[in-house]
Amino acid sequence: MKVRVAEVVSGIGPKIKALRKQKGYSLQSLAERADVSAAAIHKIEQADMVPTITTLLKISAALDRPVSYFVEEDDDDEYPTVFTPAGRGRPIYTSHAGIDLSGISGPYGEFLVAAAVATVIPGASSGAKPMQHPGEELVYLVSGQLEFGVSGVLHVLNPGDALHFRTHQPHFWHNTGEDDAVAIWMALRPQQ
Repeated sequence: MKVRVAEVVSGIGPKIKALRKQKGYSLQSLAERADVSAAAIHKIEQADMVPTITTLLKISAALDRPVSYFVEEDDDDEYPTVFTPAGRGRPIYTSHAGIDLSGISGPYGEFLVAAAVATVIPGASSGAKPMQHPGEELVYLVSGQLEFGVSGVLHVLNPGDALHFRTHQPHFWHNTGEDDAVAIWMALRPQQ
């Protein structure tokens, strides 16, 4: 058991570093996003320091990953398979208010695609500033209405509509309807 704990702890820094580089963040930009010093992040990445839970929470939020991404044991299963029973999706953390994500895909690190059932309340949006990040997203609207702006083009999704786009383009979403919007939302996690 001690060996497993040591392996998990020693894997936190390299996972942070790999994800930081994948997202194109410098140490300083991650430090500003996480409100953690660049020196501390560097020490954590080099496995010279073990982060406190508070520090790990801040870094994981800044990197848009759940804490579990950094502390889950690596599975030696070459062909992972995950079954998610109806109504048993894992809650996924998001910094956006008004959206509830229920994960229906396997854990980060083992799979390239992340998927969730997203419930977006009326008026909720991704914020005033368009997002840009590596990867792709595919959204299939089940009910309600969602607006997506991608590279200056507005797309209004109604039930049965789908939108697939590369996320390096400036994009945003907004529920302009009067009802909750429910969508199957998938994102491709880029490899390093």
